Amino acid sequence: MAGKDPIGDAILEYAKTKKPADIIVSADLCDDDIIPVEVLFRQYDEMPNIEQKALTLSRGRILDVGAGAGPHALYLMNQGLKVMAIDTSEGAVQHLKQQGIDAQRMDIHALKNEKFDTILLLMNGIGIAGTLDKLPKFLMHLKSLLNPKGQILCDSSDVAFLYEEEDGSYWMDLNAGYYGNFKFQMHYKKASNDVFDWLYVDYDNLHKAATACGFTSKRIVVDEHHYLAQLSMP
Repeated sequence: MAGKDPIGDAILEYAKTKKPADIIVSADLCDDDIIPVEVLFRQYDEMPNIEQKALTLSRGRILDVGAGAGPHALYLMNQGLKVMAIDTSEGAVQHLKQQGIDAQRMDIHALKNEKFDTILLLMNGIGIAGTLDKLPKFLMHLKSLLNPKGQILCDSSDVAFLYEEEDGSYWMDLNAGYYGNFKFQMHYKKASNDVFDWLYVDYDNLHKAATACGFTSKRIVVDEHHYLAQLSMP
């Protein structure tokens, strides 16, 4: 049976060998994509503007959700901030701990009895919600983990452009549900994980869900279809 931790395998192998390789991402609604493993180890000056801005806005006790190889957590720790990192990948968490990061292997949905001033969901991390209809419940769970005046910093993309025709019109199957609901599977060499739901949410729908959950929502940075949002507790 193939291994179930492609991200973890890729992180541990690159940390040991420094040899670049690709993680393959299969999706149900678009062509396969490639994540170069070395991207997971990028330094601050190699990060896109959206991530840099999120890190400069981070404050207090920080939760880095889906931390991967830990580039965001490491940067924040080097700024003197207190960071807890979580990931569902056993290999990723092993690597995080080797870097001296306070890391736990867990799903964000299972995290309880903790409080943070900033929750980071970068690299389209809000996608962990799974589907648009599950987003309000997910945001309410995150709200339970925030201190008063706490914030969520998350980025996502409006993927409507995937359905754009040459004349500027859009085609969508109105019976297929929200166009940002994807199913993904990741592969690295012989390791593949199970198929999982992943959400790409346009800002208007994120704003609507966040407002319904009692957050103040701001769009901080826009880069074509990609954006950074700040959801703040009043």
